[in-house]
Amino acid sequence: MAKKKASRRKLSPVTQRAPMKAKLTPRDKRTLSQLTGLADGVVVAARQRRDPHVDIPARALSNVRYSPRKRIIEMGKRTTRRKLFDLAQAKAFMQTMLVARGVKDLIDQGKSNSIRGLFYTLRGKIADTNEHTFDQQSDCDPIIEDVEVTLASLREEMHLFADPKGAMVGNIVVTDSGDDIDCSRMGSGGYAIPSIVEPDIMQFKQCNARFVLHVEKGTVWQRFNEDKFWRKHNCILTHGGGQPPRGVRRLLHRLHHELKLPVYCLLDNDPWGYYIYSVIKQGSINLAFESTRMAIPDARFLGIRSIDFERCGLSDSVKIDLNDTDRKRARQIASYPWFAHKKPWQREIKKLLDNGFKLEVEALISKDISYVTEEYTPARLKNKDWLD
Repeated sequence: MAKKKASRRKLSPVTQRAPMKAKLTPRDKRTLSQLTGLADGVVVAARQRRDPHVDIPARALSNVRYSPRKRIIEMGKRTTRRKLFDLAQAKAFMQTMLVARGVKDLIDQGKSNSIRGLFYTLRGKIADTNEHTFDQQSDCDPIIEDVEVTLASLREEMHLFADPKGAMVGNIVVTDSGDDIDCSRMGSGGYAIPSIVEPDIMQFKQCNARFVLHVEKGTVWQRFNEDKFWRKHNCILTHGGGQPPRGVRRLLHRLHHELKLPVYCLLDNDPWGYYIYSVIKQGSINLAFESTRMAIPDARFLGIRSIDFERCGLSDSVKIDLNDTDRKRARQIASYPWFAHKKPWQREIKKLLDNGFKLEVEALISKDISYVTEEYTPARLKNKDWLD
């Protein structure tokens, strides 16, 4: 009997599937609409044989102003025009379009990427040249910021994030991407504050805290956490690893405005500490267009103060001499409109300059390892001894 031949079915080639479209949030739809508007403007100009261009709000001190009524920094209306048919601007124009396209792809797919990841996604050889679209990360970052201000959207709304920096502990339960996080049960490391803390990602489920204490550095935060300051004083304790990243600032803003929690800042007695407070309170130049979602005009500076060397009886060993850059920076900060007419702040900065030295919060530990948590901070809060 002849063997039956095995039948072979001819397989059709595998069809490559297009990326699945994600379900868009209202925030995504708004950002996509702005991206479409940006692209449409370029297409219309090209069809009409005009020079395609993008008008980008100027991110410079000359284009921001302080609003005494709102008590925040606001961006002005001045823009810079970036043209395709200008040899000096053509590459930057191309990079702007590449970033915009990369952001659209992320939103369409419902995925997020790091700013470093976006750099690698968009980096490649320009056809028929030896040049890359982006040579370094430092070439890409300013373009991302340009697209942010052009779209009037936060980087986080463009599905981009930076490395998380900062932590939180205290009497609050948050829901992060569907998971409930009890910040009173996070151990010595606390809850790592993510880069994206927008309401569609993070919700406040339960909060019993009375206020937020933001400290400048993780080392000081660790002392407060170990001493369970947040439990004794029923508060939320945060840090931003120095200059707080946007996720930390945005979270502080939400805690203050949505939960009505006062925000107190325990920062170093130096121009850098003053500047960090200024950014938290009034906003920053680069993000002036988003001060309404970042700045906390009612935030208070709890310390450390220029008078603390004498009143706390600190030793000479904790002094750090001011250099010329420190002095120049201190005078600049004193001239900021939101400090210029406040006599307590003028006295504070004058005392710093007269002292000739600066102090870090860690200087208080020289008295006793828990002096800052058990005596200094509770006394400042009780006596309402802060700068506003």
